[in-house]
Amino acid sequence: MMILRSSPASPFGRKVRIAISLLGLDGDVKVEAADTSDANDSVRKQNPLGKIPVVIAEDGTAYYDSRVILEYLDDRAGGGKIVPLDAKARLAALRLQALCDGILDASILTIYETRWRKAESHEPKWLEHQAGKVSRALAALEAAPPPLDAIPNVGQITLACTLGYRDFRFNGSWRGDHPRLVAWLDNFSARVPAYAATKPPG
Repeated sequence: MMILRSSPASPFGRKVRIAISLLGLDGDVKVEAADTSDANDSVRKQNPLGKIPVVIAEDGTAYYDSRVILEYLDDRAGGGKIVPLDAKARLAALRLQALCDGILDASILTIYETRWRKAESHEPKWLEHQAGKVSRALAALEAAPPPLDAIPNVGQITLACTLGYRDFRFNGSWRGDHPRLVAWLDNFSARVPAYAATKPPG
């Protein structure tokens, strides 16, 4: 049985959990909590970067980060399910995934800035820089929301988790200016039960 090291609050871990469900691999994976801030947590041995998620295969091989894990899971499920085989479709899915991962990276850096630094030490230019990445990327997605495949691909999964993270950590502030993305996420949620099942606590 595979082991997934993650945290309920991690959007990257959520990507993996949704992929596991879509690929029918729920019975093949045991989820174990990981605390990346704990120096004694074995996740630092499983991934030298000390980051989650990590999937540990039966032979002990550890796979990270989420993009690699989704490729691994797709291959394990027979291939061509959430990572398209057609070159054009595959590149479109990977491109969307890269854009949405970038939004998540900028969002998490913003959270870290406000969580780990005292208010008087916050760097406004840094926060504006990250906010600019998010606003430009969301605007591009709003202008041309992606399709939603019968089995959502890696890019579509990542977009759903990205919007969910903006709901979770930023009080859904993206929604007012992005009605087409709101509709897209509603459609994804209705079609993918794992989205609601993996909602972060709180």
